[in-house]
Amino acid sequence: MRFAYEPAKRVFDLLLGSVLLIVALPLILIAAAAIRLETPGSPFFIQTRLGRNGKPFRICKLRGMYADARIRFPAYYDYSSKRDLDFCFHHEEDPRVTRAGMFIRKTSIDELPNLWNVVLGDMSLVGPRPEIPEVLALYGPYRQEYLSVKPGVTCRSKCTGRDRLTKRETIDFDIKYIRERSFSLDLTILWRTFRSVMLRRDVF
Repeated sequence: MRFAYEPAKRVFDLLLGSVLLIVALPLILIAAAAIRLETPGSPFFIQTRLGRNGKPFRICKLRGMYADARIRFPAYYDYSSKRDLDFCFHHEEDPRVTRAGMFIRKTSIDELPNLWNVVLGDMSLVGPRPEIPEVLALYGPYRQEYLSVKPGVTCRSKCTGRDRLTKRETIDFDIKYIRERSFSLDLTILWRTFRSVMLRRDVF
């Protein structure tokens, strides 16, 4: 079953991901224009993330923060001060987020360009969110298992608590998914994600 699951999931990702990307393209372009009109800099945010087996790739998102946020607010990027996983990655009141960013993050429009990564094969529609190297260094014994599958646009933690979860809680949900993953579970997560996005719960 697991042998058949992997290639079937890739075909599903490629077909549905391509359709969703085409449908989402006008919305992505409108959001990109709104971001560019409000603040200078590219409306797209490109960042190196770690994929399956730790392979780095460049993820594409719509920019929800100021282009120079890392320079203006360096404390938010200092992960060396984190001693454990009991912290929230997202902040309900975040000075780095622009007005357009607030809207696209609340509606999850900022993640739509991830579909390009799905088509390319760097990501899947469902899987643990791809992590940045600095934060993944904190995962300890969970690191290898977390990297054993292809990262996804959505996952169990994204439809269960979302931004209110601590890193430890997020990892617990994602490790459980990795150990139980199946095509039926993927479909359930996609449906729950759609419902969560429509309700705009626990996201900021």
